[in-house]
Amino acid sequence: MDEASVLPEQARIFPYASQQVVPRLRLQKHRRPTEMAIQGFLFLCGFLTIFTTIAIVLVLGRESLLLFTTNYIDASGTIHKIGMLDFVNTTEWQPHRYKVGIAPLATATLMSSFIAMLVALPLGLGSAVYLSEYASPRVRSTVKPILEVLAGVPTVVYGFFALQFMTPLLQSILGRDTVEVFNIASAGLVMGVMILPLVASMSEDALSAVPRSLREAAYGLGSTRLETTMRVVLPAAVSGIVAAFIIAISRAVGETMIMAIAAGARPNFTFNPFESAWTMTGYIASISGGDLAYDTLDYNSIFVVGLLLFLMTLFLNLLSRSVIARFREVYE
Repeated sequence: MDEASVLPEQARIFPYASQQVVPRLRLQKHRRPTEMAIQGFLFLCGFLTIFTTIAIVLVLGRESLLLFTTNYIDASGTIHKIGMLDFVNTTEWQPHRYKVGIAPLATATLMSSFIAMLVALPLGLGSAVYLSEYASPRVRSTVKPILEVLAGVPTVVYGFFALQFMTPLLQSILGRDTVEVFNIASAGLVMGVMILPLVASMSEDALSAVPRSLREAAYGLGSTRLETTMRVVLPAAVSGIVAAFIIAISRAVGETMIMAIAAGARPNFTFNPFESAWTMTGYIASISGGDLAYDTLDYNSIFVVGLLLFLMTLFLNLLSRSVIARFREVYE
């Protein structure tokens, strides 16, 4: 077929080609008011989040400095000044005697969080493995919502549950002379039950995100379900599991009502979990409930404890992000 016979066919199919007409394109940016409004709203949300975080740090920092810059005068006219070393080196927390060593509050907080982790981590991870690897879809759809109901129970209910159920149970097992009415152990155990759904839900999501092809490859090589879970699925989901653990720890450190109700209100520097002790959150809840005069030692100490709690949770969140970035597995 010669060129002369092809050109009419091309002209019929592409009528503008023979005329060499190039349409004009408008490359200007079109204004879309609705999209611009949504973008502005999203920017405002992000800005308010960052602004709130910065405002919290500034307020806590400004009020915390008053603890170390104010001269306190007792009834006899003696001037007392609190230094940084007094805050971190001493083991007595008695603001009425101008002794504000953070060690008793920090020890009780860490001890209660450790007990909660002993309950939440193994039980939560075991629940996640069962739901992800062993439970049928019908069982998973039934059990998981029931497990997550625990996350919706108010913490004050958990506090009274620890005081009225867990403490008598420990006393019946270990004796009333060993377990005090208010103690760290019962509060920590119940707090572990409270954060168990958090660990189970986040860990189950991490396990479910592992591709099915990895499991099928392990089964094809002759691995049992337990071997596949322990040697393939868990290592592949380790970043999400560790992140769930760290977030649960930060949740335990910041818990208030269970500690305020069941742990007691005694600034006791002890490593015995069956004794009463004052946690950092419990101290803030107990002291801030009364009438405190501005710029007094009790008032200023609340903000110092709050700032320390903020820094602890911030460190745990940053650690969680670094763990995710370090061990995250990307599947295509």
